[in-house]
Amino acid sequence: MVTDRRTLLADAALDVLADHGIRGLTHRAVDRRAGLPPGTTSAYYRTRAALLTGLVTRLVQLDQAELHATAARLPPLRTADDVVDGMALLARQRLTGEGRRRSLVRHACTVESVRDPELREILVPRENAGREAVRSFLAHHGVERADDRTHTLLTCLDGLILDRLVGGGEVPREALEGLVAAALR
Repeated sequence: MVTDRRTLLADAALDVLADHGIRGLTHRAVDRRAGLPPGTTSAYYRTRAALLTGLVTRLVQLDQAELHATAARLPPLRTADDVVDGMALLARQRLTGEGRRRSLVRHACTVESVRDPELREILVPRENAGREAVRSFLAHHGVERADDRTHTLLTCLDGLILDRLVGGGEVPREALEGLVAAALR
């Protein structure tokens, strides 16, 4: 159980945003979700911008923990199939359960970050073991500008995940195979 009040409120804000969208994210809604007296959220996150910043900071923290844990469970990426398997696992995690809820929040916050440079800076992709494994795989296979290709590959994966969040279903393995093959060319 979370004992830090700011983290508790950020987690409640994540839930509110996942369930009710950006328009439903209010201090009162977060108070209700957290089971705290009215005004509590406002005492810790005075403005809506502060609440969004706290929410996005927590989102990135949770995402990074998930990415590190996922990378630790995967074998080394030696073949294109290994990369596809890792991407398929990440896609499943981001389309189901808490991963789905965080994906909905992430995309809502990404749209908000268009007008908020502070949010955009927090949401910038972070280095993690999975991203590094993909970059190393591409570099090992002679791909020029492996950093750029890694960014493009993972951005395309995010696009496929968004498509499935909206349209339903799983990300087709053939689509992932095509992305990896394109990255290797």
